[in-house]
Amino acid sequence: MNHGFVRVCAATPKIQVADPEFNGNEILKLMEEGRDHHAFLMVFPELCLTGYTCNDLFWHAPLLDKAKETLKKLVDASADFPMLLFVGLPWEYQGKLYNVTAAVCQGQLLGLVPKTHLPNYSEFYEMRHFTPGNQRPVMVPWKDGQVPMGTNLLFQCDSVPGLTIGAEICEDVWVPCPPSISHAMAGATVIVNCSASDETVGKDSYRMSLISGQSARLVCGYIYSNAGEGESTQDLVFGGHNIIAENGTMLAVSERFGHQTIYADLDLLRLNSERRRMTTYGQLTPEQLETYQTVHFSLQPETFELKRFIDPSPFVPSDEQERNRRCEEILSIQACGLKKRLEHTHAGHAVIGISGGLDSTLALLVTARVFDMLGIPRDQIHAVTMPCFGTTDRTYHNACVMTEKLGASLMEVDIRNSVMQHFADIGHDPAVHDVTYENGQARERTQVLMDIANQVGGLVIGTGDMSELALGWATYNGDHMSMYGVNVSVPKTLVRHLVRYYADTCKEEELRTVLLDVLDTPVSPELLPPEDGVISQKTEDLVGPYQLHDFYLYYVLRFGYHPERIYYLACYAFQGQYDKETILKWLKTFYRRFFSQQFKRSCLPDGPKVGSVAVSPRGDLRMPSDACSRVWMEELEAIR
Repeated sequence: MNHGFVRVCAATPKIQVADPEFNGNEILKLMEEGRDHHAFLMVFPELCLTGYTCNDLFWHAPLLDKAKETLKKLVDASADFPMLLFVGLPWEYQGKLYNVTAAVCQGQLLGLVPKTHLPNYSEFYEMRHFTPGNQRPVMVPWKDGQVPMGTNLLFQCDSVPGLTIGAEICEDVWVPCPPSISHAMAGATVIVNCSASDETVGKDSYRMSLISGQSARLVCGYIYSNAGEGESTQDLVFGGHNIIAENGTMLAVSERFGHQTIYADLDLLRLNSERRRMTTYGQLTPEQLETYQTVHFSLQPETFELKRFIDPSPFVPSDEQERNRRCEEILSIQACGLKKRLEHTHAGHAVIGISGGLDSTLALLVTARVFDMLGIPRDQIHAVTMPCFGTTDRTYHNACVMTEKLGASLMEVDIRNSVMQHFADIGHDPAVHDVTYENGQARERTQVLMDIANQVGGLVIGTGDMSELALGWATYNGDHMSMYGVNVSVPKTLVRHLVRYYADTCKEEELRTVLLDVLDTPVSPELLPPEDGVISQKTEDLVGPYQLHDFYLYYVLRFGYHPERIYYLACYAFQGQYDKETILKWLKTFYRRFFSQQFKRSCLPDGPKVGSVAVSPRGDLRMPSDACSRVWMEELEAIR
């Protein structure tokens, strides 16, 4: 079982110009290699059976006949290969010559797709030899029967859900309106391109940008196979620059000036999920669809070990330079959101509950940036520390030092007496450390912050992050509530990197030191008494590792995958770090809490969206608060 992944390949054979038999044998060798690598789809270059650089030899009947003869041999040989092939050759029909790619699958020629746009400028003179392809498919002779030929051919695999393939040839993707646009709108999830694009200085960068961009616009997999060594160097050099992209991401790129065969595992379920989500993804009119013909085939892909990288931290770029760029961008988004809110409300003060933990630290850092942007003195940021039963010396010290170094005003409000009075008022035994004991403290903290905000004419800045909100790890009408939540769309794993980025760039050694210690402090709401002065209540011991939960959060909200697939991806991404039992345990916890705690997210304060995933009830997550989780939980329970 491949869980929606299909292995594809772009291959460049070494050829001899005008020698189809040699070229066919080289293609056959690569087919054998592809079979060994479990390739389901292999794409070869434009006119690779003859060579792209035959020039006026394309008018010679012996070459054309030999090319068709070689194709027949490849079709027959393909019976032993569990794969779909696209191979380029010249094809004569009704006195005209076409530049086509042939779709071949297990002993059958499924169809021929001709090139639409023939370049006739600079070094290219294709219109000297070829005719632009017909759009609406026609039946052309093949052996004792007929096969369809036309640009509007789609090849749909009935045995692999979501796999429909369209084809274009080289120049087709360089024009303002490539055929692949309508192919994708007609249902193609994968585009293949048989190409013969020569190398000039800087062309490789543009080519990669072009293919990457097209795969992003069309939300598709794009397999680009380019001609290479063996083509005539009379005037041009071909580098064999092969590319496999998926929705804007480069999965594999070959080295140039060689014969490198590249492989990649396309995620069909991801592509279909993206298209399903995008309401602006266009569809063809019924009249346009009538010009298309779908050729069905059935081919069961072999089971293979996934070679695609599955990022265990999808919210956090692995590249340091990109991660730093992303951190700066997120801080700017957070700051701009809060800046607008302060300007609109004419608030010159901000109130933040500062605990010495990660979330309140990030909120304070963002607020300091905003006050600098507005030209408001930082001492009008009121950082409030509220010691209670679970406060440790470490977090208290960090909160105080951090506030001082950032230039904010520090206010200490010891809430122990207030909470004890509250317990007395409601008849709660303080020796019973239950949810009432914990939440009573959290709500008292919020009341203090709200009242101070009223006193100074400011706004309470929320500190809770998106991971906590997804799990419902917040006290309703306690830390759940604020007047503007700057961290509301930032997952916990990313909060950590944002604080790290600030520490590395702040140029204030004492501030850096305290920020690094915050990073080393266990995540905790500090609502239970410490043990020997050390934090006793560690969040990840109770709800699970945030690294796992952020992984689940990304795939649940971004793609809506089946729980079984998320489990499969997590097992692959975290192999060697978490065992399967641990992954499944916390995945069940995630789904259970995610569904049961939606009521908390349904009334969230405002806050800026910073990434592709958010939980705002006014934006990304419009979910009923009383939705049943049975469908998802039953699927999880069936996993063995």
